[in-house]
Amino acid sequence: MRLPRVPLAVVAVAALTFTAAIAQPPSPPPALPADYVPPSGNQWARRDPTAAGFDPVKLEAALEFARTHETQRPRDFSDQQRIFGTPLGPLPTSRGGTNGLVLRGGAIVAEFGDTTVVEPVYSAAKSMLSTVLGVALDRGLIKDLDARVGTLVDDGGYDLPQNRDVTWRHHATQTSEWEGTLFGKPHTFLGEEAFGEGARQPRALQAPGAYYEYNDVRVNRLAISLLRVWKRPVPEVFRDEVMAPIGASQTWQWIPYRDAVVDVDGRLLPTVSGGTRWGGGVWMHSRDAARFGLLFLRRGQWGGRTVISPAWVREATTPSARKDDYGLLWWLNTGQKLWPSTPASSFAAIGFGGNTIWIDPEHDLVIVWRWHQGNGSEFFSRVVAALKQTSQEVSRPVDR
Repeated sequence: MRLPRVPLAVVAVAALTFTAAIAQPPSPPPALPADYVPPSGNQWARRDPTAAGFDPVKLEAALEFARTHETQRPRDFSDQQRIFGTPLGPLPTSRGGTNGLVLRGGAIVAEFGDTTVVEPVYSAAKSMLSTVLGVALDRGLIKDLDARVGTLVDDGGYDLPQNRDVTWRHHATQTSEWEGTLFGKPHTFLGEEAFGEGARQPRALQAPGAYYEYNDVRVNRLAISLLRVWKRPVPEVFRDEVMAPIGASQTWQWIPYRDAVVDVDGRLLPTVSGGTRWGGGVWMHSRDAARFGLLFLRRGQWGGRTVISPAWVREATTPSARKDDYGLLWWLNTGQKLWPSTPASSFAAIGFGGNTIWIDPEHDLVIVWRWHQGNGSEFFSRVVAALKQTSQEVSRPVDR
């Protein structure tokens, strides 16, 4: 059978069309909106480092630095009682290795290690407790940050003369000088059995607001006071008001100490700590931690919704009167003292063992780095230095 003859011109046109189709480069991914946030679930936009404005070689060198600077803390948590004293709550039996993410413009530019392991964030939870305080102010449950806590919380915890003038701001800036004992731990941090290597020497109490002291007992008092204001467990508030709206997973937990319950209007409700110094605390993976950091980078906005007021984000990251590199349970880079070679406007939630959520509004960056040595300064400065500086590049203004 003879095949039909096809004109050569038709063949040539078809060949050219086919060749052009093969040679056509793939379409670039659609541009992300300036306020991009990831949807719920595991879907998260990724950007090639070059497209995100990085020198890929320098960025890779920064990531290699992070990968090779894991904390020297033992992976079985066997040093915790020696360092902190008698535990009050659970600890994992083991931890993973160092891991983290770099976000720019909300998209994932780099990711290393296992970022899905749910582990304690230690005192990074203090910034989360601060956020529960901020939402209480946003909702009108607390009218004034400078109001005395005892005007709302009448449980005996503010009856002593030393405690009567303690305000919400004092608690959140760690200047409350609150006097008392919670769960067998006194505010004094006296005694090696109770406090391990963190035990302190006696000192005279000062007036509330007059002296800064990093003190987990007093932060735990803030947590109880917030429980009484909300009349709901703090983890439920944090879930419903913060983590659910930003699409976090359901794997994170805020674990109380053993038998840490408070009578609230006749109901026994669990209270939580602002860290994992004595066990328990917030346990979450790095991807959920990155969402929390991105919420603050976006000044409390998420997909067109106000989760936290921009006013609170600004307040929480404003230097306190007694310590200029500390806000409302957030660490600040005032004067570039904490992280030299990075913007003075950067801030972070920081926990023991190298658990850090670092936020740089000027460069639209969020970096989560878990289980690392030092305070992260070298890694953060390397990532910032990896950004290409061009005449067209303008850092985002920072609203203070």
